[in-house]
Amino acid sequence: MTTWQDFEHEAPDLAPLVRARFEANRHHVLATLRRDGAPRVSGTEVQFIGADLTIGSMWGAVKAVDLRRDGRFALHSNPGDETMAGGDAKVSGTAVEITDPVELAAYESDLPQAPPGAFHAFRLAPDLVVLTTVEGDRLRIRTWRPGEEVRSVYRS
Repeated sequence: MTTWQDFEHEAPDLAPLVRARFEANRHHVLATLRRDGAPRVSGTEVQFIGADLTIGSMWGAVKAVDLRRDGRFALHSNPGDETMAGGDAKVSGTAVEITDPVELAAYESDLPQAPPGAFHAFRLAPDLVVLTTVEGDRLRIRTWRPGEEVRSVYRS
């Protein structure tokens, strides 16, 4: 399983830019797969805890049910205002539920505020990270996959 820390080591110039996009706003958009394979989008918050990018969810929420059944996800950072300052970040991969009681307690203790009730917690194992920025009159699209160099493409 690839961790956020693995991404940071393999893409040291890109990782802080992507992280900054997720830390710039509280709410982001998570895409999961419904039982019938159709996409579902949900609001979510992310936390960077230890080596991991994580999300939490209220107990029994549909996004958690989706991820428990099929861990594939796509996460889109809140784009902020129309300027695209800092860029547009996306992460996709596999979510793995944290179920070990000791790990779950450690996760909860690292949160800025304890959940109000029962919850799910997931580690997000990235297998694709993309940052799109505006540079002059062109878009710059930087892409990372585990074990590969960061690739940049420019579009006018």
